[in-house]
Amino acid sequence: MSILTSALRKSMTSLPFSPYFDKIKPHAELIAALTSGALLLLAWITTDHSSAPFIVLHVLAFVIGGYAKAKEGITETLQERELNVELLMILAAIGSASIGYWTEGAILIFIFALSGALETYTLNKSNREISALMDIQPNEALKVTNSGYQLVSVNELNIGDQILVKAGERLPADGVIIKGNTSIDESAITGESLPVYKEKQTEVFAGTVNLTGSITCEITKRSDQTLFQRIIHMVQQAQSEKSPSQLFIERFENVYVKAVLITVAVMLFLPHYLFGWSWTDTIYRAMILLVVASPCALVASIMPATLSAISKSARQGLLFKGGVHAENLSHIDAIAFDKTGTLTNGTPKVTDIVLSDESLKEETFAITIAVEQESNHPLAKAIVNELSKYSVPSLQMEEVTNVSGQGVKAKYNHDIWKIGNAEFAGREEAFAFQEGIAEKLASEGKTTVFVTKNDEIIALIALKDTVRKEAKQAIENLKKQGIYTVMLTGDNPVTAEAIAKEAGIQTYIAECMPEDKVKELKLLKQHFNNVAMIGDGINDAPALASADLGIAMGEGTDVALETADLVLMKNNLSRLEEAIHLSKKMNTIIKQNVVFSIAVISLLIASNFLQILDLPLGVIGHEGSTILVILNGLRLLR
Repeated sequence: MSILTSALRKSMTSLPFSPYFDKIKPHAELIAALTSGALLLLAWITTDHSSAPFIVLHVLAFVIGGYAKAKEGITETLQERELNVELLMILAAIGSASIGYWTEGAILIFIFALSGALETYTLNKSNREISALMDIQPNEALKVTNSGYQLVSVNELNIGDQILVKAGERLPADGVIIKGNTSIDESAITGESLPVYKEKQTEVFAGTVNLTGSITCEITKRSDQTLFQRIIHMVQQAQSEKSPSQLFIERFENVYVKAVLITVAVMLFLPHYLFGWSWTDTIYRAMILLVVASPCALVASIMPATLSAISKSARQGLLFKGGVHAENLSHIDAIAFDKTGTLTNGTPKVTDIVLSDESLKEETFAITIAVEQESNHPLAKAIVNELSKYSVPSLQMEEVTNVSGQGVKAKYNHDIWKIGNAEFAGREEAFAFQEGIAEKLASEGKTTVFVTKNDEIIALIALKDTVRKEAKQAIENLKKQGIYTVMLTGDNPVTAEAIAKEAGIQTYIAECMPEDKVKELKLLKQHFNNVAMIGDGINDAPALASADLGIAMGEGTDVALETADLVLMKNNLSRLEEAIHLSKKMNTIIKQNVVFSIAVISLLIASNFLQILDLPLGVIGHEGSTILVILNGLRLLR
C-alpha cells in the first residue's frame, strides 16, 4: 500500500496542473468554507425543504465546511485531553440535523468554518514574514584563504575567518573591517536611510549593504548569533506570546464547552426519572438545549461587526490583519513611532542653500550638479534634484575623484572644486562660514555639505529628512485623546531631538538598535496597559511584533508589512485617528451584541427547562437573535 501511495504522489506532482494545487493549498480552508455557504444557499433556493436533494446538499455543506474544524477539534481533544468550542459546534450542528433542522446546523458550520479560515490565513502570513527576513541574509560568503578566495556556506564560517565583500553585496555575517573602507547602507538594522562611512576596525553587520568599495572583514560572530538573526528570533518570540485576552478566551472556551455538554448529558436522562417526562420529551428537550445553547449568536456578535469594520477601514486605506487588532486599537494608551519613513518622508531634501556671493550662484550650481550627478549617494541625489530646478548650463568636468568618507574632488577650467563634509572643506573655515551658520543648521538636525573653489568655501547646502505634512496634526490629535507619544530612532540625539520637537512628540529615545526598541517597548508596557508601535523598516520588525499592536507604513519593507497588525496603506498618519474611532465604535457594537445574545441564550435555555419552548420557537429565537446581531454589526459599513 505504501508503494502504491508513493507512486500516486509522485505521479500527481508530475502532472501539468500540479502547480495549481500548490497555489490553492494555502487557501483550501477558505475555499471549503465558501463552498459550504454556496451549497447551503443553493439548497435553500432551489429545492423542496423536505426533499432528498435538500438533505444531500446540506450533508455536503456539513462535510465540506466542517471537515477542517471537526478534525482540529477531535485532534486537539485527543492530544490535550481538553474539550473545545470546535467540538461543541460540530455536536450542535449534528444535533440540529438529527431533529430535522438541517439549515440551522449548516449555518452554524459555515460561520465557524469561515472564522477558522481567517485564522489560518493570518498564521500563514506570519510564517511568510519570517521567510522574508531569512531571505535577506546571504547564504554564501567569499572566504579569504592562503590560496585565494573560496565560496563557502555562511554556516561554515567561524570566528576569526576573513571574508571579502564586494561593492553592491550584502554582508553575510557580523564582523570588523580589517582592510579597505566603504559606505554601508544599514537601513536593514537601524532604519536610517543615509549610508554610514566605515573604515578599518569599525563594526559591520550581516544583512547590511556594502555600497562603494570592496572590504575584507574578520568574522566576530557565528551565523546563528548575528544581530540579524537576533532580529528574526525576536520576531518569532514575540509572535509566539499569547495576549491575556487570548488566554482568557481559551480558558472560557474549555469551561463553556464542558458546562454545555454536561448539561445536555444530564438532560438526556435526569428529567425522565426526576420529573416523569417521557423518553421522547426528554431527548427532544436535550436536543433543543444543544441547539439553543450553541453560541451561534455569540459568534455572530463579533465576526460580522469585525468584518464590517475591516472592510470599511480597507476602503479608507487601513488594512487590519485580523479582528483582534481592530478591537485592540481602541485600547491603546501609548504609541511609539519610528522616525525615518514614519514620522519623516524617509529621503533627505535640501532645506537651505547659503552662498558667499550671489554672483557665483549659476557657476556653483552648475558645477555641483555636474559633480553630484555621478554619485548614487542619497545626499547627492537630493542635491541634484533640488539644484536642477534652476536654469543652469550643463557642464562636463575634467577630473572627478571620490575621497571616501569625505566627499568628491573635481577639476574644471584649472579650478579645483571640492564638495563634501566640514572636514573636507576645512573644519575651522566651515564653522566660521557666514558667522557660524553651519553649527546652527546642525543643531536643527540637518546634514551640511560644503562647496569650495580653490579651498575657499563659496556655498553651504543643508539637507534634512523632512517631517511628513500630516504627522504634526495626527500626533496632536492622538495627544488630545490621552495617548502618550514617543519616538524610537537609530539616529543621533541632535537629529532625534529636532525631529521630535518639530513633530510634537512628547519623548524620544535616540541611537536605538532593533533590540533597544524592543527593550524600550517593554519599559513602556510597565507604565501603560496597551502600547502600539509604528514603523516601516526591517529593523522595526521585532518592535512591531513585540508591541500590543504593530502598525506599518504602506511603503515600508515587506517584513514590516507582514509583521504589523495594521497597515496604513496610503502612508497617511491622520488615518490613524479615524481607525481608533472606528475601533471604538466596533467595540461598542460588539458589547451590545454579546449582552443581547447571552440574554437570549439564557432566556431560551430557561424556557426549555420550564417546557414552555418548543423546537420551532427555539429555532426562531436562536436564529432570529443571530440575524439581529449580524444586522447590528453590518451598521459599520455605512
